[in-house]
Amino acid sequence: MKNIANNKEYDVPVKASGEFRSLIHHLRHIFDSTPSENDMWSMEPRIDFSETKEAVNISAEIPGIDEEDLEVQISSDGYLTISGEKKQQIEHNKKDNYFSEISYGMFQRTVPLPWDLDYSKAEAEYTDGMLNIKIPKTAIEKMKTKKLPVKKKKAVQKTVETAKKQ
Repeated sequence: MKNIANNKEYDVPVKASGEFRSLIHHLRHIFDSTPSENDMWSMEPRIDFSETKEAVNISAEIPGIDEEDLEVQISSDGYLTISGEKKQQIEHNKKDNYFSEISYGMFQRTVPLPWDLDYSKAEAEYTDGMLNIKIPKTAIEKMKTKKLPVKKKKAVQKTVETAKKQ
C-alpha cells in the first residue's frame, strides 16, 4: 500500500486491514440507516401555488404514498396542512438468501393561505404522486384586484431643462 502524503510504500497486514474496513463499513451502515434531518426534510412535499381569477391551485409532490395514507386539512383561520405516512417493505427470498427491509416515515407540512377562499368548495385529487388542490376564491377576494394604468413620466426632459437653466 502507498502513503499518498510522502509517497512511500509500506506493508499493512491483510487481516488488520480487512477488520478495519469491516468496522468502517459497519459504522457507516449504522449512521446511514439513522434518519437524518435532511432525510426528514426530503419527505416534506414540495408545494407550488398558482392563482387564477377564480381560484387558488396548489400542487404537491408526494410520490410513493398511497391515497389512503394522505390527509389534507384546511383550517378556518387559513392554514393548509398536508400530512401522511410512507410505508415501504421490500422482501427477497431466494434459496438460501433472504433479505427484508422495512421503512416508515411520517411527514406534515402546514402553509398559510393568504387569500379569502371558500373552503367549503375545496377539492383535492391525487394521481401518480401529485396532489392537486383547488380552492375557489370568495366574491370579496375576486373584487380585490384592480388593474392600474401605468403612465410614462417625462422626468428625462425636466432634468435636461433644469440643466440648461443652470
